[in-house]
Amino acid sequence: MMKPLMRWLLLAAALLLLDRVYDGVEIAGFGTALIATFVLGLLNTLVRPLLVLLTFPVTLLTLGLFLFVINALMFWAAASLLDGFHVAGFGAALIGSLLYSACSVVIDAAVERI
Repeated sequence: MMKPLMRWLLLAAALLLLDRVYDGVEIAGFGTALIATFVLGLLNTLVRPLLVLLTFPVTLLTLGLFLFVINALMFWAAASLLDGFHVAGFGAALIGSLLYSACSVVIDAAVERI
């Protein structure tokens, strides 16, 4: 039970770090980052698999690169649903989702070692 909570808190901190590092993403505070992390998790769990299935031919043609577009759409959708989470545009969502995904990989590896 402790690992998912730790992962959630660290991913929220990663969103705050992303706010400081990249100008295209703005987070109002830690509470907003916690909610944004939760919404991103819900979108990635519920909506992303459907989008991956529907866009499978395009993903196949682009050799999987279209998955980056789907990740950016999930990031952008989460920002549009929340008041304190703002993304400047699709390009900012793409870069933000890439940086957030990189942080997520590092956090997952760290949490698994505990």
